[in-house]
Amino acid sequence: MAEQTLEKSAAPAPAPIPASDEEELSPYRWLILAGLITAAILEVLDTTIVNVALPQMAGNLGATSQEIGWVSTGYILSNVVVLPMTAWLSARFGRRRYLSGSIILFLIASFFCGTSHSLGELVAWRILQGAGGAALLSTAQSTIREIFPREQQGTVQSIYVLGIIVAPTIGPTLGGYITDNYSWPWIFFVNLPIGLFSLGIIASFLTDSKHAMRISSVDWWGVGLLTVGLASLQYVLEEGNADDWFESATILRLTIIGLVALGIFLWWELSPRNKAPIVNLRVLKNRDLSAAMILFCALGFGLYGGIFIFPLFAQSILHFTPTVTGLVLMPGAIATGFAAIVCGRLLNGKKQAVSPRIIIVLGILLFMYSMWDLGHMTAQSGEADTRLALIVRGLGLGMLFTPINLAAFSTLKGPEIPQGASMLNLMRQLGGSFGIAVLGTFVTNQTQVHRADLVSNVYRGNPAFDSMYNGLIANFQARGFDLPTAQSAALSLIDRTVQTQAQVLSFANAFLLIGICIMLVSPCVFLLRSNSSSSASAAAADAH
Repeated sequence: MAEQTLEKSAAPAPAPIPASDEEELSPYRWLILAGLITAAILEVLDTTIVNVALPQMAGNLGATSQEIGWVSTGYILSNVVVLPMTAWLSARFGRRRYLSGSIILFLIASFFCGTSHSLGELVAWRILQGAGGAALLSTAQSTIREIFPREQQGTVQSIYVLGIIVAPTIGPTLGGYITDNYSWPWIFFVNLPIGLFSLGIIASFLTDSKHAMRISSVDWWGVGLLTVGLASLQYVLEEGNADDWFESATILRLTIIGLVALGIFLWWELSPRNKAPIVNLRVLKNRDLSAAMILFCALGFGLYGGIFIFPLFAQSILHFTPTVTGLVLMPGAIATGFAAIVCGRLLNGKKQAVSPRIIIVLGILLFMYSMWDLGHMTAQSGEADTRLALIVRGLGLGMLFTPINLAAFSTLKGPEIPQGASMLNLMRQLGGSFGIAVLGTFVTNQTQVHRADLVSNVYRGNPAFDSMYNGLIANFQARGFDLPTAQSAALSLIDRTVQTQAQVLSFANAFLLIGICIMLVSPCVFLLRSNSSSSASAAAADAH
């Protein structure tokens, strides 16, 4: 009953929903899946593959380190803005046409990114590339939900999860290899043959959804408010740390503009006067979807935030090379894929072997343990220590994304499916942006706090300091230094040691913060209904 009420409340009115999922199945679904997953991997990969090439780009294009950051920022900004509109765009232009057009836009932009001769040109094409990439995530995911039967959703959603989690992990490693052995334009050119393979399959075999809506008007107010709100918010998250947050007038103004625009957007999209909203927010009445969105936001925080701070910790504190850092991350990515596939098999079928809640709770515990382990690393930790923690983290992620995905879509029907997919991917992306922004600032501030605390113990008369200081002086004198030089060298070494220890403690706190965030949202797991429940039982539960 609740699902029928939700469908009636949505605007515009969708076409009648087929009585059975079987009407939506495609005989070419496994071939289409290959094309969809390939497209999704391309989109996610391009968020991280460019990072290691930014210094080379800056040198070639005559840009500063801050200016070249817009190569990444522009892509993510446009991606975030378009993501919530993908359901409307898919309904407006048709699933096959919109997805094919998005791949074409992505490939054209990739080509011109590689041929750019100025920073402005490169950023402009990256913005268009991000806009085209939005559909490669949400429309691909909603299509998978529609063209496969319910009893195969565990497997296919786990394959999708495998792509979107593993791709950002291997992105820096692949980008480093291409940059070292070729040149940075090939980071973009490599998209072309892969994207053409995906385009050929989708254009040839994918059909439009039977649940497509007929839309005659455009919600221009919604488009404008959403664009201004999300673009402002994303800019604040991307540039806030570099601009000292609200000490910057630009950051403060954009925060106010973004919050006001999004507030008006929420009011307008839910207003009875808006007959064709660009985003159907009424779908958030679905308990499973709302709980999954909160969990996805936290997982985005942990996934992208962790990928952001771990290389900094590994290279600045543990002195890993970029190649070693990538190799240390790789087993964790493999563990994620393994766990996702196993969970998918366990959750396949109408009668699941294990309750999704049990898998999610176990995944949360593993993820929290991995953050606790990383939070207790020292400057003497080695590759084996970090690799084990990252493998546990990878297993936890694989046990989270697949069952949460399935729970989110378990009670969505017809036009609600693409709306739900766009919301989930938006929350994951925003969570990731929030994680990078917060953790970057957190590490910087905590380093200052810990340094001040450690320095307070560095004084003559402290037995520990005196012992270390005198020992270092004797060591330097034994190497031929005179007394003043030995004293200066000893103090310099102690200062570097204090700074390193302050950084170790700040990174430890950051990893623990990720674990705490996951713990705080964990009660949302109990809002998720069992995926094995039928739609009818879910509706009955809502009615009560």
